[in-house]
Amino acid sequence: MSETTKTAELNSLAHASSSYLRSAMHQPIRWHEWGDEAFETAKRENKPILLDIGAVWCHWCHVMDRESYDDPEVAQIVNEKYIAIKVDRDERPDIDSRYQSAVQAMTGQGGWPLTAFLTPEGKPFFGGTYFPPQDHYGRPGFKRVLLTIAEAFREKKAEVDEQANSVMNMIGRTEAFSEVDADRVSPQIIDHILGSAQSLFDAKHGGFGSAPKFPHSSTIDLLLHRYARTGDPDVGNICNTTLEHMARGGIYDQLAGGFHRYSVDEHWLVPHFEKMSYDNSELLKNYVHAYQATGVPFFAAVARDIIRWMDEWLSDRENSGFYGSQDADYSMDDDGDYFTWTLDEARAALTPDELKVAAAYYDIGEVGDMHHNPAKNVLWVRSSVEQIAMSNSMSVDRASALLDSAKQKLYEARLKRPTPYVDKTVYVNWNALCISAYLQAAQVLGSEDARKFALRSLDRILSEAWKPGEGLKHVIAYSDPKAKTRATAGLVDDYAFTAIATLDAYEVTGDFVYFKFARQIADKMVELFYDDTRGGFFDTAKGEEGLLGALSARRKPFQDSPTPSGNSAAAIALLRVYGYTNDESYRDKAEATLEIFAGLAQQVGIYAGTYGIAAVWYFKPHTQVVVVGDDRQADQLFAAAVAPFALNKSVIRMRSSEADEHSLPPALAETIPNLPAVKQGRSVAVVCSNFTCMPPIEDPDQLARTLHEVLSA
Repeated sequence: MSETTKTAELNSLAHASSSYLRSAMHQPIRWHEWGDEAFETAKRENKPILLDIGAVWCHWCHVMDRESYDDPEVAQIVNEKYIAIKVDRDERPDIDSRYQSAVQAMTGQGGWPLTAFLTPEGKPFFGGTYFPPQDHYGRPGFKRVLLTIAEAFREKKAEVDEQANSVMNMIGRTEAFSEVDADRVSPQIIDHILGSAQSLFDAKHGGFGSAPKFPHSSTIDLLLHRYARTGDPDVGNICNTTLEHMARGGIYDQLAGGFHRYSVDEHWLVPHFEKMSYDNSELLKNYVHAYQATGVPFFAAVARDIIRWMDEWLSDRENSGFYGSQDADYSMDDDGDYFTWTLDEARAALTPDELKVAAAYYDIGEVGDMHHNPAKNVLWVRSSVEQIAMSNSMSVDRASALLDSAKQKLYEARLKRPTPYVDKTVYVNWNALCISAYLQAAQVLGSEDARKFALRSLDRILSEAWKPGEGLKHVIAYSDPKAKTRATAGLVDDYAFTAIATLDAYEVTGDFVYFKFARQIADKMVELFYDDTRGGFFDTAKGEEGLLGALSARRKPFQDSPTPSGNSAAAIALLRVYGYTNDESYRDKAEATLEIFAGLAQQVGIYAGTYGIAAVWYFKPHTQVVVVGDDRQADQLFAAAVAPFALNKSVIRMRSSEADEHSLPPALAETIPNLPAVKQGRSVAVVCSNFTCMPPIEDPDQLARTLHEVLSA
């Protein structure tokens, strides 16, 4: 076949940038990307729009591609009766969020692939998620759905339009709030969110609710903050049980490190195998914070192991930056086969003694856990090394050595298998989350490599994605080197997460340039997204005209789903900038944002975890510890400052030569440089809380006592 013929058989997605769209360039469907051309064609030909929203890491998206969109009969129906549009939810979360709301309003459920049917104007009137090719799983077959919807559009146009208009009205109200709740923001909202977590806590397996189980990282951080402040044993038990069971379960990759997206069962045993950068960034924070709050070395070990996986699989070591995700599967017929093991596969990789220990430790047996192949085992920690040593009449050291050897050999054998695709797209919002996580881990665990890579990655965002006059992009680089790079406008979470990451970088380095960037980005976020009339932040920039389809619906993202809420993160960023500037305008906007969602926060419980963290920043005095010095004493003071966990605590490390009014934000510049100890070049720590700085401290033990008093208040 000639290159010309090959090109002729490709659809228009051959010109797309995203990995998900490009994966469909060979399908017989005449796909369009989201844009004016597709909508104008639908209006001109008076055809409904078939909208597919998915992601490159999504297993059921691949299944539907193979079963339906690769099928010539399905393609004939779609091409004759529809204008087909395909959207990557990672590239265009603004489109995804609106049509998810629409389908959830119509059917009560959402997810990926999202399959929506729209009028030529882009208004949704019917939808669902995965449709099998024939009637199956209690779902109607896709061909029947396509024909039925096309007939309804043609024969019952008035009813279709009425339904579409009704759904469009619902899209804008899905995260609506009541103005009567606007004055109800109070510290009790934090208690309410924590109470929701306590009521949903699974005391046996950890986590919240039943299957399927997601980590809910922001809520875990809120619980850890409460435990670190109060020592409440019940709260501590929730944190310890949840984090231990997740890390020992199948949701954690026991060989390579890193977490899969969620567990399909309540035991954290069988996961959906895709691994997302944003899940691992937030869980990395959880385990770092848990180590701070408890001192348990296991949590620090898990944190280091997450970094190991992210370094190896999700990091652009040459250019810096974090990749988006690793796929669940390596082929259409695969369902976690890369990550799972039959007993025979383990036997082939290990010596008899290694197998004996590894099989007991990871629960590898003749009968496994996977429905499609019952011989396949998900690796999880069933027994302790001590128990295995005792049952096999060997020393603990011998059992540990055999287990370490077995783990290494299993991983090496796994690396020889066909490997699930890594989407090397560099998203600004997800990168900012990873940068913050790495910087926090670097401070607490003393990882200089993590610190350096995070700062390099942030510098890449600031140089390639940020232009002060224009704002932030959403994508820095796409995965496929053959794909053209296109400008994708940043959304509110790109700004909020990046502002937070630059504040984290300022605190880690003491480099005032990062603080200036943080303030610029926060100011641009307010300019583009803040609702001056009612408060809160829209997800897309204000004032855009002629938006296509459901993009015309204004939305203010509030729930954590699954990344932290854009509005709550924006409030955190503003409150942190306020803590350094004493500029009331930042606090006022954060307060208004918290107020409009106060009533809703009480309704959604654990899905308001980031809101709870923002409320901590609002109600608890911001506490900054400035450590100045270059010697061993400064190192000890810094370690004492970093050790306790509190969401509202920041630690800034500065060299003596940097502690001047030009290297400090306004709230600190008047005090720190003028302290006699600083002028004399002595190593000190200064604790500042609620715009009041205490006398300098030179003794690490005294600093620890002072922080305990301040943070427990």
